[in-house]
Parts: sequence; structure tokens; C-alpha cells
Amino acid sequence: SSQFGSRWAPKTLLDSVTLPFASLAEMDSLVYRGVLSGHRGWVTSIACPYEQSNLVVSGSRDKKLMIWELTPDGETIGYARKSLGGHSEPVACVVLSSDGQFALSGSWDRTMRLWDLNTGATVRTFQGHTKDVNSVAFSGDNRQIVSGSRDKSIKLWNTLAECKYTITEDMHTDWVSSVVFSPSAKMPLIVSAGWDKLVKVWNLSNCKLRTNLVGHTGVVYTTSVSPDGSLCASGGKDCTAMLWDVNDGKHLYSLDAGGTINAMIFSPKNYWLVAATDTSIKVWDLENKNVLDELSSTAPPKCGIPWCVSLCWSADGNTLFAGSTDGNIYVYEVGQA
Repeated sequence: SSQFGSRWAPKTLLDSVTLPFASLAEMDSLVYRGVLSGHRGWVTSIACPYEQSNLVVSGSRDKKLMIWELTPDGETIGYARKSLGGHSEPVACVVLSSDGQFALSGSWDRTMRLWDLNTGATVRTFQGHTKDVNSVAFSGDNRQIVSGSRDKSIKLWNTLAECKYTITEDMHTDWVSSVVFSPSAKMPLIVSAGWDKLVKVWNLSNCKLRTNLVGHTGVVYTTSVSPDGSLCASGGKDCTAMLWDVNDGKHLYSLDAGGTINAMIFSPKNYWLVAATDTSIKVWDLENKNVLDELSSTAPPKCGIPWCVSLCWSADGNTLFAGSTDGNIYVYEVGQA
């Protein structure tokens, strides 16, 4: 796990000795850097390449995917390089292949699309779900694709758009909101979440249920697995971020988000968890479980509409992208407060 920086590497004695003495002046915070404007609907999903790059891809309720070029030395933070059309309904989710060449999107039009980012063309269309596709993910080797749908099913596909397996045994009893692959190569797992208030861990090898993570008292909207594959975080309507040990299925602790959690993501660099609630973005330091920073909108949306609904870190963990219901992507950089 060396690629994920020291916080996700095994703890050493040195860590435990030096950490408590970090002065407050060295506390990291998130500094607003600018905005990527172009979408005409909620930005439902944002994806960054695994290798550090100036490319960002987003999906929106405006039915489009957008490829953004970041301009670190420019006047503005970046610009829209390409708009990808093809879905006939809102795009719910987008992920990238690990080589950064392809994007995979899921839509309310019941299909998924594999896009060539160089040409902007749809390479494959995946058909099989009978209702909205809420979430998609690539396995670490890019050979397998998992999708979760409003039809309550989880499907496994190959990159030729052939459905290889549909999970029906021990399946969610309500809409599937989120599916993610664990990054651990030793233990290939899928983590899913649903409107049935459950988080489920599946063995990828046989598509059988490994554990039900029970504890949420409301609909679960989002899940995230830590870079080393050891932790899972889940959140939703009950305003609580729950942290779990993925391998033994134990609930570790809970964090109060103070509002509905719409998106959640671990930092690839720091031992942090970030949650987008209806009104703010909270950053927790998991070392001491404190709120490190909280970001809120200068112009919050009308009552009842959330502000931020998607999150993504750059590969180096220095830039956070937050997708808003106003069509904008807000960009923050990790800096010293």
C-alpha cells in the first residue's frame, strides 16, 4: 500500500511517537481554489485517474459526461474539454479504468456505457438492468464491472458488456444505491449499500454474501473503502458515518455528520474521511476522530435541496472535487490553515 502514502502504510512506533506533537499551525485544511462550470444539472459523480493527471471526468443529471482539463498555472482552475452525450436520462455515476483511457457511466436510462476518453465515443452499451443504474465500479484489474440498480439487483459484467452474473441470493430487498470493489488484491470483495438500510460485503470469487453490516437506521446512500482495503465507511439518511472492519465485518465506530450523507470518500493520502452532507462537506481525521475542517456553500440552495452530492480526490490526495446540485464542481486544495 506504499502508493497511498504513509497514513495508510502500517503504523510504526515512530508514527505514534511523533504524531501527537504536531502543532496546531501545521494542521491541514482545505482551501477553495476555484470552480469548474459547464453542467446544467446536478453533478452526480466525479472521477479522477489513478495516476496523477490534469484530467477529471464528471457525470450529471443533464445526461452528459464532461471531460475537464485542469490548468494548474492558468488564470482559471480548468476548462471543459469535451462533452459526451448518449444517455437518454440523467447520469447517476461515472468511474474510470485504472489506465485512465476509459470511463464507465451508469444512468437512469437503465444502461451503462463504456466511453473512449480519447475520442469521446461510446465503445459499448450495457443492457440488462430493468430500472435505473445507480452505481458502477471497475475491478482493480479492469476486467470486471459491477453495477447496482433500482431494480434491487447487482450485476457483474465483462468489458464486452456481457452480463456474467446477477446476484439474486441474499440480495438487497430495496434499491441498490452504491457498489464498490475493495482495492485489496488478496481478498477480492464487493461492498454494496441499499435503501434497505444494509451494507453488504460479497466475495467476488463466488458472488456469495460474506457479511451483512447492520446498524444504519435509514436509507444508505453511499459507501467507500479505504485505500488499503481494511476499512469501509457508509452513510445516508440517518446522518451517521459508520466505519466497519471489512474483513471481519465488525462495526468499529460511528461519526455524527449532522445531516444526511450524500457522498463519502477516504483520502488516498491522509488518514481522513470526507462526507458531503446536505449543507456542508465535513473532513474527519480518523486518527483522533475529530472534525478537521468543514466547508459550506456561500450561496446554499433552497430548502430541501442538498448542496453537494459527489466527491472525488485527485490521485495524490492534494485536491478535492465536490459536485454540486447547482451544476458546478468546486475545487479545494489541501493547505495549511
